[in-house]
Amino acid sequence: MNTPKEPFFAPGKFPFGLLAGFIALIVILLLPTPDGLTIAGHRALAILIFAVVVWITEAISYEASSIIILGLIIFLVGLSPSINPNAAVGTLWGTKESLSLALGGFSNAALALVAAALFLAACMTYTGLDRRIALTTMNLVGTSTKSIFIGTVLVTIILSLVVPSATARSAAMIPVILGIIAAFGVDKRSNLAAGLMIVVAQSISIWNVGIQTAAAQNLLTVGFMESKLGERVAWVNWFIAGVPWSIIMSVVLVIITMKFFPPEVKGLQGGQETVRKQIAELGAMTSAQKRLLLVTLALICVWATEGKLHNYSTTATTTVALAILLLPKIGVISWKDIQSRVPWGTVIVFGVGISLGTTILQTQAGDWLGSQIISKTGLDAFGPLVVFAILAAFLIVIHLGFASATALSSSMIPIMISLIEKLPGDINRIGMTMVLGFVISYGFILPINAPQNMVCLGTETFNAKQFAKVGIAITLVGYLLMLVFAGTYWKWLGIL
Repeated sequence: MNTPKEPFFAPGKFPFGLLAGFIALIVILLLPTPDGLTIAGHRALAILIFAVVVWITEAISYEASSIIILGLIIFLVGLSPSINPNAAVGTLWGTKESLSLALGGFSNAALALVAAALFLAACMTYTGLDRRIALTTMNLVGTSTKSIFIGTVLVTIILSLVVPSATARSAAMIPVILGIIAAFGVDKRSNLAAGLMIVVAQSISIWNVGIQTAAAQNLLTVGFMESKLGERVAWVNWFIAGVPWSIIMSVVLVIITMKFFPPEVKGLQGGQETVRKQIAELGAMTSAQKRLLLVTLALICVWATEGKLHNYSTTATTTVALAILLLPKIGVISWKDIQSRVPWGTVIVFGVGISLGTTILQTQAGDWLGSQIISKTGLDAFGPLVVFAILAAFLIVIHLGFASATALSSSMIPIMISLIEKLPGDINRIGMTMVLGFVISYGFILPINAPQNMVCLGTETFNAKQFAKVGIAITLVGYLLMLVFAGTYWKWLGIL
């Protein structure tokens, strides 16, 4: 007896969000092309809307949606009239050219840096150096409740420098924090447990702002700067601009969290012994850990002196460091171990994100959209501070719909750059793009807004309502503090 096959569009089989994305794509394609917008640009915006719908609904994985976006770029843009002024009338863009455009993100220097950063994070988890750093830091801060909260933030800061992956940092922190919670003898759902784990997630996002190599969205922003504006921000300049904000917000985070979730106990009896016991269980520092620590510290020094002592880019120096770590005898990890530990899907999503942003720019869709936003809002009548305030608020609100800062950056930074270029007056385009890139990391309100939030939520020490309670306060204070910086510190630095 043959079992009848279910139809492809059977309820629950075809994701509604994907169907909604295709419907939105088709509807936009069927609309008349607006004046001043190229047909290729019209189609690029349709692809952007499709991407946003699919990314927001999480109908399918980011990797799968990225492959679909590649196909849409190749054929929809490739079958559009060429925008080359020297091309004959009726000449198509061509699938060969659009294929180069679709795959262009994979040749961007920022992608190489993301891949190298993921490899470095894999080296940290493989050797166990990340957990050793976390435990050693916690051992130094003391055992009072306040010290534990401060120590948690300090560990995040150190790991942000040496582990360029937010998800990897949260994974390294969780066993340490769970061990401390157990040592306190409090319930998993206690204020102390909830507060500590929320601080882990939120402080990772806060330090994504201050350190360029701490998050993929920062590197994506730098990649768009280089491709569209012809310049990029050096690691040390990003650090100088962002770290003061991150330091202040770290203090604010601890105060707000301890206020909202007052710990049930004031100190940890035998707490330091618990941490020391975990360190003892790790044993002596291995040769591989020593070599990795040496290479990592050297890499940080090279990053920090770019443009001061040398002109080697962050991408170039990180790639060299990775090559050293893969060398037989000298290195710390084999290619086989790298393969199993690196999230290759992230590399694909990042490359396609750059390609999508580049497509929006190359087809002149970004320029057209920027002009429309300015003409409809009167944004050109305001100075840099007000422009930043409006655009930053927009990015914070729209982030509520995104589960990936990388996806948000892919969608919005190219449009922001086009808009900024259209504004009159003496605006530092690079500086404005950088500080708007800071805002991309505002995944403070919903657990779904950042992968590290979801990793911490998985410990079941807090719920979404508790997370949002702290997150809303952090978002408001962080936004206002950035406005203060925009009118003072960043203005003094010549950023705005």
